[in-house]
Amino acid sequence: MADQSDYTAQSSSPIVNGDVKIKINDHSFVATSPFDVADVPYARIDSIELSDHVITVRSDDGDFVFKKMGQYTQEFFENLCEAYNKAVLRAFFITGKPIHKAVGDYRFADYGKVVSGAKAPVQVYENCVVGLPPNNNARRIPLCFATGIDKGSFEFTMNVGNVSGGNDSYTFARLGNDTEPFARTIEKNLRDVRDKTLAAIKEFDTSLSAAQYSQLVKLIPEGMAAPMGQLASIAPSFAAAIESKISKTRGGESYKVFKELCSSEKIWVGFRKGNFREEGTEFKAEAEDGQDASDPVVQQFLFWMIVPSPCGRYATVEFAESGTATFVYRTDGDFNKTAMQLNRALEATSFKREVIRMTDDELLKPENADYYMAAKRTASLQYIRKNFAARIIHTDSWKKRLLEVWTS
Repeated sequence: MADQSDYTAQSSSPIVNGDVKIKINDHSFVATSPFDVADVPYARIDSIELSDHVITVRSDDGDFVFKKMGQYTQEFFENLCEAYNKAVLRAFFITGKPIHKAVGDYRFADYGKVVSGAKAPVQVYENCVVGLPPNNNARRIPLCFATGIDKGSFEFTMNVGNVSGGNDSYTFARLGNDTEPFARTIEKNLRDVRDKTLAAIKEFDTSLSAAQYSQLVKLIPEGMAAPMGQLASIAPSFAAAIESKISKTRGGESYKVFKELCSSEKIWVGFRKGNFREEGTEFKAEAEDGQDASDPVVQQFLFWMIVPSPCGRYATVEFAESGTATFVYRTDGDFNKTAMQLNRALEATSFKREVIRMTDDELLKPENADYYMAAKRTASLQYIRKNFAARIIHTDSWKKRLLEVWTS
């Protein structure tokens, strides 16, 4: 940001009016007049707009209009957008520096809607691409769900599988000299996702053919769950290896119960490798009832399951960790679609499960601002939150309580 930290403007808003001083902070901006003050959190801002030397900030608390900023109008707009976008990146649970940065026009077609705009920052990270227009159109585009790319003379489109079995599209255009480097970086990262997934799969099973490895990498890239029936149809030994590793975690006993209650081939299983304690995900493989959790593969991977109730009206999420609860969601009669929604929501929040069960009142608390911003921009998270049914603690009555929820 520029050295200028306090800006002078004439304000028109529901809270503060007249001559104000404005300060840009990490989590909000503050506009102060001689008799009023407005502290506006970025989490509650829907858009920041500049037109004819007038800056309009549209928020949950109304519109804040700033005029007569003179030579500092553009600087204030850019610095406010920069601070706002940093908050959006936090809401997308993105850390570290981008591999590539550019500015261009965008057109996003997802969840049945199309949004577009001009001159928005776009950043490429190891596992995602982020479009950062200064409004609710910001998107985190995960590479693990990518199904294809289209390159034109002046634009680049990523196609991403959606929950209805089709594809959403994310197009970036007019990137100037960044067009080719932008495309090359994404293509490299897509290859890296495949290479890392292949290496991870080989840690479970080294006996497969090239064709089997290829099919598995496409079906279950790291961060994405898939039905056990499909995994077994491609490589029975790989499916058996996954089950064996899960059995050595705290989720092993739960998995046994799930297999008693529904067909194992319908259970979705996913894995993710990494240092989860550093990433904020409580990950701990412990022995239970004499089981051995010393297997290095168990210690390195986070496993999770998405399980259908026998009636198909509920989807249940279980993490193969110690100290975690079971989460149950309504499916509206379509388990597979709900499973994909759950997968999207979990990946989008870096597997931080608390956001998918918070009440709306909890989400509005200042300490949950990042989750609030994520929910406003992630359709799958909105869907899952709306369909949350129950959280079941692991006690002696866990199975009984699960059945009660499933049959309610």
